[in-house]
Amino acid sequence: MSVAKNSTATATTATAELIRTGRFAPSPTGPLHLGSLVAATGSYLDARHTGGRWLVRLEDLDTARNIAGADATILRTLEAFGFRADGLVTRQSERLALYEAAIGRLGQLGLVFHCRCSRREIAAAGAGDEPRCVGACRGRPREPGKAALRVALDGLPGRSILDRSGREVCFDPAVHTDVVVRRRDGVVAYPLAVVVDDAAQGVTDVVRGGDLLPSTAWQLGLQQALSLPAPRYLHLPVVVEPGGAKLAKSRRALPLDVASAPSLLLRALELLGQPRPDEPSRGTVGSLWAFAIPHWNPEGASRLAEVTA
Repeated sequence: MSVAKNSTATATTATAELIRTGRFAPSPTGPLHLGSLVAATGSYLDARHTGGRWLVRLEDLDTARNIAGADATILRTLEAFGFRADGLVTRQSERLALYEAAIGRLGQLGLVFHCRCSRREIAAAGAGDEPRCVGACRGRPREPGKAALRVALDGLPGRSILDRSGREVCFDPAVHTDVVVRRRDGVVAYPLAVVVDDAAQGVTDVVRGGDLLPSTAWQLGLQQALSLPAPRYLHLPVVVEPGGAKLAKSRRALPLDVASAPSLLLRALELLGQPRPDEPSRGTVGSLWAFAIPHWNPEGASRLAEVTA
């Protein structure tokens, strides 16, 4: 079953009765590049190594940033690189009812409030790294207008987990006091959508780029507030420029060339610290997957926070 007809992200479980489920969740804001390929490869190998499922989810809620045709290009590229998804490709834009239902549950718990704090005000208050309401918004009457909708998390217990890379992730209600679940432009925010989607799709292990590690704390808080299970997490090295800039934000983040799929997939395996296949196994994407899946080594993939393209 080809990617063009199927679904994504990354999940896995330690319990034998559950099928390990992974996912890859790109945003259709442009073509895939080497950093995208590294993330997709890590998630695919992690799921397939144990015979698990691999899903594809298009995170297309931010319509202002979406590029026409990018979704089809992404799916064609994945197929050309040998990725095979299980089930239908899902699109967040078609799952709005799920997110609104979750917001409704949080409202019933008395946790939601409208916040009019601007980014400038939040940064000036020293909350830029962990953005939160810095005003008296909780005590004001609800004002939908141009306000963001936030969820109060400071009444929840703290929680720490170990990422599979060995890095600790901490949800601290004294720091992560609240989080935006619907932006002031009406778009459902990433932290809410991702925890709802992962739970609804049965994702057990999330394997993704290390640039998303800080957002995990907010997700742990929302999972608690919504009584949703938390998957295991593995954050892969971020692919950066020689100067240290994230590849995705660089001029060198060139679209993947499907004509060079075997050599690019081999490069992704090298950046993930995986064993090198012998010469005959490097000829096609099929032979590379046949070697890489049984040899998957998550410890090798997470030994560094960054790798240079």
